Amino acid sequence: MKPELILVGGGGHCRSVIDAIEEAGKFKIEGIVDVKENVGRNVLGYPVIGSDDDFEKLLRKYIFFLVTVGQIKNCVPRLRIYEMLKSMGAIMASIVSPTAYVSKHAHIGPGTVVLHGATVNAGVLIGENCIINSHALVEHDAVIGSHCHISTGAIINGGAKVGDRTFIGSGSVLRQEIEVGNGCVVGAGSLVLKDICADSVFKGGDTVIQSNAIESEEI
Repeated sequence: MKPELILVGGGGHCRSVIDAIEEAGKFKIEGIVDVKENVGRNVLGYPVIGSDDDFEKLLRKYIFFLVTVGQIKNCVPRLRIYEMLKSMGAIMASIVSPTAYVSKHAHIGPGTVVLHGATVNAGVLIGENCIINSHALVEHDAVIGSHCHISTGAIINGGAKVGDRTFIGSGSVLRQEIEVGNGCVVGAGSLVLKDICADSVFKGGDTVIQSNAIESEEI
């Protein structure tokens, strides 16, 4: 019997993750937790069975949970939910699409999803609660911190390091061996050729805008 899984977040990212879960076939989705006004609705045929207020009740029945709230630039909503569930004793599932390639010599942390067509090569370390989105490439020996989103088609070249809570936009390319600090945002289509310090916003080719606190976004 497949282990039962509760998803937390019922938006567009949830739909992508549902597809990967169905194709992988390792979990049975029992329901989705979302905002109160969506309780009773369905997402791709799966019921929204509760809100954040119901976590304690759900944890008496279910063990495995996965955060399926999206992450556009800011990780705060995903991080808050993830830490809350962990503190309450939930086991955070990891999902790898069967159309993705993850080397047996790579490590994927709990709560991380690797979506369709992504590649994670040998020696890669990926932390907790990350999104490795469709057709992203994480090359050999790269390190991705926890609570990161490597967006669609992004390329993290060999030995590069991405700090915790960092967003790498679609189609961006990180040169080999560079480091992007914690809490950064790299805009879509950026070519990153040098290190980026923590809590920075990088857009395009060479402009770094310092930001001590990126504003929270509800996704």
